[in-house]
Amino acid sequence: MVGTTEDSNVGKLGFAKGMAIQELGWDEDTDDDLRVAIEDVIDAEMLDEETVEVVDAVLMWWRDDDGDLVDALVDAITPLAEGGFVWVVSPKTGQDGYVDPSEIAEAAPTAGLSQTKVINLGDWSGSRLESRSRGKR
Repeated sequence: MVGTTEDSNVGKLGFAKGMAIQELGWDEDTDDDLRVAIEDVIDAEMLDEETVEVVDAVLMWWRDDDGDLVDALVDAITPLAEGGFVWVVSPKTGQDGYVDPSEIAEAAPTAGLSQTKVINLGDWSGSRLESRSRGKR
């Protein structure tokens, strides 16, 4: 699968071998090729919503009708290790479940996060969120 779109997308996410990644919001519409590519890079399966482990990052699939984004982000950061980050991955414009990027940008600070990057992931768009306090020393 070297050189595929999924591989280049995983590279954009900043995941590396050995990282513990929690996946939230999986459903039948998620990009399974991207999921497999992530698990190949981290050399493990992603952890599910029930994990009690500390995680390096969270991959959160988010759609317009999934509920309150601020509440979901607060829950998502609970298991994060120091320096961890959250990727909110939502359908792109024109796709079912589309989330306006401004909604993510506005929810992040309320949950104690800062949006640091937005990337294209095929039919999905990814927003990287990091703790505002974690970046300050």
